[in-house]
Amino acid sequence: MEPAESQSRLTELEIKLSYAEDLIETLNLTVFRQQEQIEALQRQLADLQRQVQAIPAGGAPSLRDEIPPHY
Repeated sequence: MEPAESQSRLTELEIKLSYAEDLIETLNLTVFRQQEQIEALQRQLADLQRQVQAIPAGGAPSLRDEIPPHY
């Protein structure tokens, strides 16, 4: 293999490596953002589950069952 051909192949590999590193960094950032969104959604889901569990077994009380404030 000639030195010029070796240098050309080495340059091509360096270019490909540079693109691969950039792609990996982009994908890493995407995964990081998605994980943040997943964690936010998990917190919201937990809040909703607590709210549902706080509702009395018979459901929300009817306004007809409440005693008016003047009694």
